[in-house]
Amino acid sequence: MTPALAATPFLFPQAPSTVLPDPSLFFSPRLQKNPLPTNSFFQNYVLNEGDQPEYIHPYLIKSSNSSLSISFPSFLFNASLIYQLFSADLTISASEKNNPDSHKSHIISSFNDLSVTLDLPSSNLRFFLVRGSPFLTCSVTGGTAVSISTIHKILSFTSNDSRTKYTIKLDNKQTWLIYTSSPINMAHSESSVASDNFSGIIRIAMLPDSNPQNEAVLDQFSSCYPVSGVAAFTNPFTLEYKWKKKGQGDLLMLAHPLHRRLLSKDDCDVTVLKDFKYKSIDGNLVGIVGNSWVLKSDPISVTWHSIGGIKKKSKAEIISALRKDVAALNVSSIATSNSYFYGKLISRAARFALIAEEVSFLKVIPTIKKFLKALIEPWLEGTFEGNGFLYDGKWGGIVTKQGAGDIAADFGFGVYNDHHFHLGYFVYGIAVLAKIDPAWGRKYRPQAYSIMADFMNLGRQSNPKYPRLRCFDLYKLHSWASGLNEFADGRNQESTSEAVNAYYSAALMGLAYGDTKLIATGSILAALEIQAAQTWWHAREGGKLYGNEFTKENRVVGVLWSTKRDSSLWFSPPESRECRLGIQVLPLLPITEVLFSDVGYVKELVKWTLPALQRNGVTEEWKGFVYALEGIYDKESALKKIMSLNAFDDGNSRSNILWWIHSITGVKGDNKQNNLPV
Repeated sequence: MTPALAATPFLFPQAPSTVLPDPSLFFSPRLQKNPLPTNSFFQNYVLNEGDQPEYIHPYLIKSSNSSLSISFPSFLFNASLIYQLFSADLTISASEKNNPDSHKSHIISSFNDLSVTLDLPSSNLRFFLVRGSPFLTCSVTGGTAVSISTIHKILSFTSNDSRTKYTIKLDNKQTWLIYTSSPINMAHSESSVASDNFSGIIRIAMLPDSNPQNEAVLDQFSSCYPVSGVAAFTNPFTLEYKWKKKGQGDLLMLAHPLHRRLLSKDDCDVTVLKDFKYKSIDGNLVGIVGNSWVLKSDPISVTWHSIGGIKKKSKAEIISALRKDVAALNVSSIATSNSYFYGKLISRAARFALIAEEVSFLKVIPTIKKFLKALIEPWLEGTFEGNGFLYDGKWGGIVTKQGAGDIAADFGFGVYNDHHFHLGYFVYGIAVLAKIDPAWGRKYRPQAYSIMADFMNLGRQSNPKYPRLRCFDLYKLHSWASGLNEFADGRNQESTSEAVNAYYSAALMGLAYGDTKLIATGSILAALEIQAAQTWWHAREGGKLYGNEFTKENRVVGVLWSTKRDSSLWFSPPESRECRLGIQVLPLLPITEVLFSDVGYVKELVKWTLPALQRNGVTEEWKGFVYALEGIYDKESALKKIMSLNAFDDGNSRSNILWWIHSITGVKGDNKQNNLPV
């Protein structure tokens, strides 16, 4: 019988955090009764002054001073970064404040997977910010006069005969179209447009490429508008987008390249307008007409052990290393209380147990089991000295004791930074321990599920203590890591492989507990994270997505932001190519082979990285990951280099890297990611 997530009790004590922001500043009172998002696509709107932009494809949208500004971003390119630039192309506000005493620039009145509704309390304006809509949609009530200003010069301003469509041409070569649900009188000056009192819907869109055919498309679909959108997990490896819409006709939305690859036209009634597209840092956004989409991911098989198995002749070498690694396990020698590094140690030891199973060296498992219990139980029982897990009721989630009082502690875990990274390592270790000791697993199942649900919860019906999918972005189809930190560039994520590890580990926990729903959810999220990494982080030679200048110098993105692609890492410069490779590989697991199934790309990446190993100061810990990938296509060369290493990453080990080198198959998938439309 599948355990019910809804029955999972919550066990960690409340945290008196002194570092978390106050969610009441921007969320409506109704929403504050529920767990709130901490890595969402609109996070900037609820942090500090709430006045930093977010990327609501295809526009950058910023709210401040009781107004909302929309920008179709321009691009800055060079060899080290790609950056979308915000400029207030149009700013929408009420001509007069209806509530001049309001001190709030905006309030979030609702949100879901694909949209956020933003209200301006000092006016009668409500904005439905739906991701992938080529229109900005505003609901105006109370007979309000609307002002639309621009930082550019208005070259021309015209209307149709019915006064329900206006065309603005700006001196930056942009053309913007304004549609209204009923006739409206508008007049313009050199840099602004003002309306008479109006109640109804206003929709604004930039005309891509000033193409008459594109204008006809916008005209055709201007009357049907989405107000919200959800993503539902339906069949295995299937995600369905459903929008709530109003108005007349069919719905026009925009799909990024990974959407287009996964879109199953056999399972939904959609029409692809391949010539209607907006430029984006994520690749061209192409028009899709349809009221719902079905996305089908490439399936993956989540397994405890290697995909291809280990040949008998290789087992002795692995066993020799495993015996030494297990003998060196010593709880008293652990010097860290940092939740990230501690989680990596747990995961590292858990790998020993699974390697031992695969090479039939079972006599070390009791030692590993004892070590894992000693490391994990204090965190689950609240007895770990110096740190531990607490529950934050302000936003709804786990924080650490250290993080509750120090914003920098545990790499910002207390403000929800990197939650899936840290907790993914814990979940992996717990899943393995529950597998090898089912009685222990049953005893600690409530704590195990609470930790997992912090980043894997599907909603209030699953666990009312946590928000829905804390880190995973159901429009972009990958995770964000930055938590409750405000950045002008929006959300960001560095390590895709650690994100994959989190969802893979959750699926393993499902295997350990016989939870088919958790297996299915973890598997599809891991699969989507992999395909997103292959789409946006893996920069192939000759790839067209990022342009020649960036692609010539980079085989992998360092930190991917909502509006930027950076070659630097948080902890090292672009020259540290071994770190840039390694942070997208660790930890080495069976799923790593799926993440790097494109052998041609792996060769490019390793070739690009190897010269960097000749620099002074390159540590052996990072070299190991380079050689691990080299082993995908040249085992003999990689093995010689691995045997010369004297140190490994704190989440890796000699036995694990030998297991890897002797188990990888170099399997070539269909490599559809090479053929993504851009």
